[in-house]
Amino acid sequence: MPILIPHAKPPSGQPAPATLQLPHLTALLRLLTAGIRQTRDEDTLSPLHELLQAQALGVQAQDGLLPWAALQAHDLQLSTPQGDAGWAWLTPCHWQVNTDHVRMADPAESQISAEESRTVMETLRAFLLEDGITLHGLQDGGNWLASGAVFRDLPTASLARASGGTVDHWLPRQAQAQPLRRLQNEMQMLLYTHPLNDARAARGLLPINSFWVSGTGTLSADFQAAQNQGSTVLDALREPKLRADTAAWAQAWQALDAGPIRALLEQARRGEAVELTLCGETAAQTYTLQPQGLWTRISHRFATTDLPAVLQSL
Repeated sequence: MPILIPHAKPPSGQPAPATLQLPHLTALLRLLTAGIRQTRDEDTLSPLHELLQAQALGVQAQDGLLPWAALQAHDLQLSTPQGDAGWAWLTPCHWQVNTDHVRMADPAESQISAEESRTVMETLRAFLLEDGITLHGLQDGGNWLASGAVFRDLPTASLARASGGTVDHWLPRQAQAQPLRRLQNEMQMLLYTHPLNDARAARGLLPINSFWVSGTGTLSADFQAAQNQGSTVLDALREPKLRADTAAWAQAWQALDAGPIRALLEQARRGEAVELTLCGETAAQTYTLQPQGLWTRISHRFATTDLPAVLQSL
């Protein structure tokens, strides 16, 4: 199965640490051939690695309309919403409202338990229904699967875009999204004195006072997932990249190198099919194992790989 490694470029435009040693990745890239390179602006609603994931699943979608929620509903064999309804993910989170911007804490680091998530969303269920939004249950990753007309063809920013940063730029501003913005504001007031948040405060945790909408988009009626079932995504670099922690990012890379990258190298040496994509914010480079003549194999064995330059180019 193809391997995709997002956030492969050093954080915040910093150079890769001089001490970064990835011997298995270096050896693997000597055996593989660089193929497709894709680029994307940093300002897109859908990050490049999510676009690549969708493509691997046989989904062609526009920016902000990668249909992750619809795919999940499809996998769960849920009936298609009637009429003009669409699917979306709602993710409980914490918003810090400032005078000139709103900042969202990374839900992955907010220690929101499944039970807390259920309590919050069950509290909201009746309010959501008033706006034609139906909840279909908590899914993996802390997302709630929801359906409603408001989500139909509504471009939304990936959770990865806003996590740990300001949300103002990423909020949908279309008139269609007005009920969602109102619900997000009402949720802050509704949950301000909720016993759940009192208990979280007593444990030194941030209150849950909003939700993020993502994963909108529509599947074609005859959609069938690609036979390869997509890529295996190794996301260990995500959290240190969001924290701009270059040392932790390097450690995470070294763990990948010692584990899955080493396994890929062994596969390549056995002549098995290998596909690796290294992905940054604006560029992704795919490498595959191609048939090679004797001279090419010898040349690759003694070739040098400027790994810092490879990572910096993403």
